[in-house]
Amino acid sequence: MQPIKLLIFILFACVFNVNAQKVGLVLSGGGAKGLAHIGTLKALEENNIPIDYITGTSMGGIVGAMYAAGYSPSQIEKIALSSDFQDWVGGKYKSDYSYYFQKNTANAAILTAKLSIDTSLRLNFRQNLVNDIPLNFALLELFSQASAISKDNFENLFVPYRCMVSDVLSQKSIIMKNGSLAEAVRGTMTVPLVYRPIKLENKYVFDGGLYNNFPADVMKNEFKPDFIIGANVSSKTFNEYPKNDDKLMNRFLVYMFLSKSDSTLVGENGVYIQPDLIDYNVTNFAPVAELIKKGYDATIADMDNIKKTVKRRVTPKELATKRASFNDRKPDLVFSNVTVSGVNSQQKKYIERLFKSDQATFNLKDIKTGYYKLVADETFETVYPKISYQAQTDSYNFEIVAQPKKSFKIDFGGNISSRPISNVYLGLQYNYLNRKAYTFGANFYSGRFYESAQLSGRIDYPSGLPLFLAAELTYNHWNYYNTSQIFIENPKPVYIEQGDRKIDIKLGMPLNRNARLTLSAAFINNNDSYSPTNTFRVGDVLDRTVFNGLRTSLYFEQNSLNRKQYADRGHSSLLSLNFSTGKENYTPGNIFRSTTLTNNQLTVFRKFREWAHIKISDERYFYHSKKYTLGYAAEAVISNQPLFNNYYATLLTAPAFYPINDSKSLFLENFRASSYLAGGVKNIYNLKHNLDLRVEGYAFIPYKGFEQKGLQGVGYAKAFSKWHYAGTAGLVYHTPVGPISFSYNLYDDPLKRNGVLLHLGYLIYNKRSIE
Repeated sequence: MQPIKLLIFILFACVFNVNAQKVGLVLSGGGAKGLAHIGTLKALEENNIPIDYITGTSMGGIVGAMYAAGYSPSQIEKIALSSDFQDWVGGKYKSDYSYYFQKNTANAAILTAKLSIDTSLRLNFRQNLVNDIPLNFALLELFSQASAISKDNFENLFVPYRCMVSDVLSQKSIIMKNGSLAEAVRGTMTVPLVYRPIKLENKYVFDGGLYNNFPADVMKNEFKPDFIIGANVSSKTFNEYPKNDDKLMNRFLVYMFLSKSDSTLVGENGVYIQPDLIDYNVTNFAPVAELIKKGYDATIADMDNIKKTVKRRVTPKELATKRASFNDRKPDLVFSNVTVSGVNSQQKKYIERLFKSDQATFNLKDIKTGYYKLVADETFETVYPKISYQAQTDSYNFEIVAQPKKSFKIDFGGNISSRPISNVYLGLQYNYLNRKAYTFGANFYSGRFYESAQLSGRIDYPSGLPLFLAAELTYNHWNYYNTSQIFIENPKPVYIEQGDRKIDIKLGMPLNRNARLTLSAAFINNNDSYSPTNTFRVGDVLDRTVFNGLRTSLYFEQNSLNRKQYADRGHSSLLSLNFSTGKENYTPGNIFRSTTLTNNQLTVFRKFREWAHIKISDERYFYHSKKYTLGYAAEAVISNQPLFNNYYATLLTAPAFYPINDSKSLFLENFRASSYLAGGVKNIYNLKHNLDLRVEGYAFIPYKGFEQKGLQGVGYAKAFSKWHYAGTAGLVYHTPVGPISFSYNLYDDPLKRNGVLLHLGYLIYNKRSIE
């Protein structure tokens, strides 16, 4: 009996040892290549390999934290493949939360610098390449509930977890084992120069990969597992040296910032997984599916070795039950309080009003709306969100850590063009926050074709219904003469100069996150000089029409376009109701002056004018495939604007349709009418990253168009008797300093038929007084 008892004891001991076997998973940093870790998780779960502990750094820390927070590999993969993920890592956020109400009018700015005010003026450059606003909030959404049920102890997560951060001042690696899981993850992925550092444990920390990119040693010391599986995606290994200079430059961030990954740290019985990612870039997060597959294939290739050593298995049912049990305990994201720090008492009241609600609690949507309202305000240099769980109320507290600055912002821009419409742009803006937000600005355009100056001031009231009160003083000057093209000469230059001045008072409020309603009252002074026959000789004095009046307007504006020019995503619409009243003063030039002399004195014609004007416009990009986007633009104007003294005076004050970006630099007679319908189709072919081929076609149908009668007379043309076309085809390359466009433009117009335009920068101008 003794041998039988001994055999039973040995078998029992073996079974107990197998069941007690613990497995630790180590995930390295490596930028975008760390997405391959998702494939490793998929392969391990599909083969029923248990994961009892996780340590990770940088992207390995993010993927590991998601698994430890109760997300399945398929859920993690779905998140990584989403457009939201690309926005997080690229520093973009959906326009649904960009709060159009607080956006300034589009201008030609390309570069921005800031001057902060303290005891002296200091130039303050942006310290990070990627905007972390969407990422910070996304991490809170992903990890706050898991932090709540673990009571901020990483030992109590779905899988016990550790990640690494780096204190660069003391040059030490720090193990994160408790606190906010979202903040720990944010710290471990803070690549220097890419993301700004955050403060943890009273230390400013950066990417954990600086000093420990493959935390297998942490796995051994913290958890002491029986078996370690190490997945390394960093190309920086002991025996690798780039033979290609270009490849070295493309991967310099890895070589500068990440420590080496030592494969021997997994131990003799461990398995070291190294996916083949030599052809992938640490900063390119686009090929998500490919990277996941690489990690999956590399893990499957080592699966036999893993199974030989790891005898224990976890069935899908057991794992699903455990994960469901953990996730079911997560408290709903309901917020009972919003707190603000880093600001004075008056500024605190301003911020808290952005989150004001009639309800006793806030949901995540309320919090997200308030957060993006706040970050849209340029008064703040830093806005960092935190979420903490309050067990007593079974709700969360949302904390804003803000750093407002009295600051100047300086914008530089303009465009360089093959036609003489090039200009330079300078914008100045000063922000100040107290119980209300104050913004003061000035901008200037200077060029041969267009000159402008604008002074503005705005006060934002953070009431239950946010309001702004603004004032603008604008001067515009347009010179259409001699703006022919280089490649195709215009044989008929236009002898027109326009100047307008406007003093505008505005009151605005939001209708939703992408829309605003604005009431405007303005005094306008328009001064137009022109040749009534479109001819000019030295010594000629041009005809002149001056209109002084008042204009009141009500604007409904909605905008979610992804670019201020050459957009290919989003939607923009405008409905404006306008009423204008004033006096027209016409002074003839010397061409017809002899017919207007009375007793050898020049006659000035004066007449009172008033009219109403309704404009509706809509631009939308509604169809998207991998390489093609289809959109449209439509516009309609209804007006009872009267005929002015002569043909050109009427044209110059009439509403105009600008179908192409090039249009505003041209005087197009056939695209002006008191009332009209217009629209067209936009075809955008993405040839490669940031390079588009745009083919657009438009039609303009005047309802109350104009026709010249005699030398100066004007009358209405027959309604809908003619239609006019315009089209463009060209290449647009989107650069960090604005678009580069080369296009052929065609117009059905007597003075401007066709032309080629090459430009760098934005063809954007201040609004006209009558727009």
